[in-house]
Amino acid sequence: MTLRRTRGRVPAAALAAATAAALALSGCGAGGDPAADELTVVVEGGGLAELEPIADLYEQETGTAVTLVELPYDGLYDRVQTELGSGSVSFDVAALDAIWLSAFADGVAPLDDLFTDDVKADLFPGLVSEAQVGGAYVGMPIFTNAEILYYRTDLFEDPQHQADFEARYGYPLAPPTTWEQYRDAAEFFTRDTDGDGQTDLYGTDVKGAVETEWLATVSQTGEEHMVLDPERGEVTIDDAEHLAALDYYTSLLPYAPAGAAQLDWAGAQNLFYQGQLAMMRFWGHAYTQTPDDSPVAGRIGVAPMIAGDGGVAGVPGAWYLSVPAAGAKQELAKDFIAFAYEHNELSIDTSLGLAARVSAFESQADVAGREHYPALLETLNAPATRARPATPQWQEIVDTVLTPMLQKAVEPGADNAALLKEAEAQIEAILR
Repeated sequence: MTLRRTRGRVPAAALAAATAAALALSGCGAGGDPAADELTVVVEGGGLAELEPIADLYEQETGTAVTLVELPYDGLYDRVQTELGSGSVSFDVAALDAIWLSAFADGVAPLDDLFTDDVKADLFPGLVSEAQVGGAYVGMPIFTNAEILYYRTDLFEDPQHQADFEARYGYPLAPPTTWEQYRDAAEFFTRDTDGDGQTDLYGTDVKGAVETEWLATVSQTGEEHMVLDPERGEVTIDDAEHLAALDYYTSLLPYAPAGAAQLDWAGAQNLFYQGQLAMMRFWGHAYTQTPDDSPVAGRIGVAPMIAGDGGVAGVPGAWYLSVPAAGAKQELAKDFIAFAYEHNELSIDTSLGLAARVSAFESQADVAGREHYPALLETLNAPATRARPATPQWQEIVDTVLTPMLQKAVEPGADNAALLKEAEAQIEAILR
């Protein structure tokens, strides 16, 4: 399917002329601008590789040079915030984290004409809803991610483990699909494997220093509004579903290594790669990043994210391409974004191996090394998988309320109900 805003392949001279004309009409006066056939894209280091093959092909086919400016995560946010706020921008396209879209929505140009029915049909539902802020589409997803289930095949396929598990729990050992099955497997595999009296294998991890995994648990309850409902202006965190999610999340602590309050993504990934965990819930890209010398290399199975009463649910981890409203090359920038959508499959063969289009993932179904894609597809397509709330204050809520709350919740003796009530008051104060 072709989404290009221009039909066919446009010669560089014609494209530059069309761009100059469009800019002249908008009062930008670019007729003699030597940089009229160049685009500058600011991007975070983790997503740079996803855009490189697309930028190379765009330059090859259109003659328009694309400069990718790599910035650290915080540096990218600060630069975009500063320049959009000033109305004077040095970039033509910005790669934005999903949680930034609401904060920057007033400073970027609508992309509604790019979101045709065919385009929306080939994007995961959560991405389509997330891309729309205030009734306008403000970013086109370039790639997405979600947590899926990772498990040790050497443990789960061991005949003795299978017999012992069924004798103890009354059903066959298999990759868990529900909260109960996950907790059973976590309990079963937490053990002292070398007989020295110390636990050296844990069933799972519990991440207290990041909020996203708990948010996925919230959606797994069937909760439709994680933390808050921006449209109604209501904070929802102190309800039965959020409490059930927090109670379940912390119920896994006996089967996880100590130090949960400080455990983040990198720490959990290392624990699994070092062979200290039987299972983990983690972002899909980790499947292809297992070190060759890891004791679990070649012994990793994947499955969709686990389900609560509301079904399978994850949190989409997407990045979007947006055009600054004050940019001098908006039509050319939109053409690049349309091209990036059209050639989204090029992002597959990169370090993260991620894309945004459903068809791009589906095209790899039988490719060796992409065994995690079906799990990603099912998780991202699950009806209960929902984007994070569209509010400009989301990052502040995460940093000052959600993460500190989780760090308290994973400590001994925590009162989860009281923590959620306190979080509600803190979030309401932020939103006032």
